[in-house]
Amino acid sequence: MKAMILTKPGTRLEPADLPHPAPGPTEIVIRVSACGVCRTDLHVVDGELPSPKPWLVPGHEIVGRMVAAGTEATRFKTGDRVGVPWLGWACGTCEFCRRDQENLCENARFTGYQLDGGYAEYAKADERFCVPIPEHYGDVEAAPLLCAGLIGYRALRLAGTGPRLGLYGFGASAHIVIQIARHRGQEVSVFTAPGDAEAQAFARRLGAAWVGGSDAMPPAPLDAAIIFAPVGELVPKALQAVRKGGTVICAGIHMSDIPRFPYALLWPERTIRAIANLTRRDAEDFMAIAAEVPIQTETLAMPLDQANEALARLREGRLTGAAVLVPGSIADNSR
Repeated sequence: MKAMILTKPGTRLEPADLPHPAPGPTEIVIRVSACGVCRTDLHVVDGELPSPKPWLVPGHEIVGRMVAAGTEATRFKTGDRVGVPWLGWACGTCEFCRRDQENLCENARFTGYQLDGGYAEYAKADERFCVPIPEHYGDVEAAPLLCAGLIGYRALRLAGTGPRLGLYGFGASAHIVIQIARHRGQEVSVFTAPGDAEAQAFARRLGAAWVGGSDAMPPAPLDAAIIFAPVGELVPKALQAVRKGGTVICAGIHMSDIPRFPYALLWPERTIRAIANLTRRDAEDFMAIAAEVPIQTETLAMPLDQANEALARLREGRLTGAAVLVPGSIADNSR
């Protein structure tokens, strides 16, 4: 099969011909229809997340059809459409798994990091950690739901249902979160890099009540703010923007160092929380909500062999929404 592989962190992906994956007892093999390009992929490729699997196939927003199954894999049947998210396996026995916190599992393995992912024509995954895809979505449209959507949804749950929500950074996750927040009646303020007219116009188009640079203050104090941009300097800025008793959620897997800030910012019972990975329950709950809203994803489909270009566009802020890799040469649509 054709695949794009990471031979060394900090280098470009290389095209490779690999054997078709063979399923283990609880695994299924999926013919990949689409794989989203996530900022976490960028952190892995750029070497900001340590010790990826050698000769890694990245990608953890995988949509495809099941073509083979292991001897104990009975959840899906041949031809079923399934999604493969970031959490690829958890032990089920550590203290965190026993507390319904499998996202913090001591022995967890992650798709496109410790497990080969979806920048390929075929991928394998443990069927217990796969998720059915709502029929409402095409393959390309569905791909960003599997991480941008899931992580955004987990962050939104922790942010609460207060009437005023802030989003710092407006890419793949934020453009999904704003749709859920507006669906449940929240007023959303969006903060982008100062002067990023394209991202600000995108946020207004999706219903942001206020849009400004990350160096600005919103018209009224926020009940909560979610930081999607991997920029530690935004944490004290967001603390200033939320009300007393408000919450700041750091939603990225990697962030630059948070600078020192005065205790007075935190003292009025403001809270800083972080999002770590996701659970299978998150996936089940979110897919139901995605179909109910219904969420519309903004995507740019690109051929698999253009993975490096897709990552470069993400790295340089040249994407509106999410890039999605499509095996073969049929990637000529954007939504």
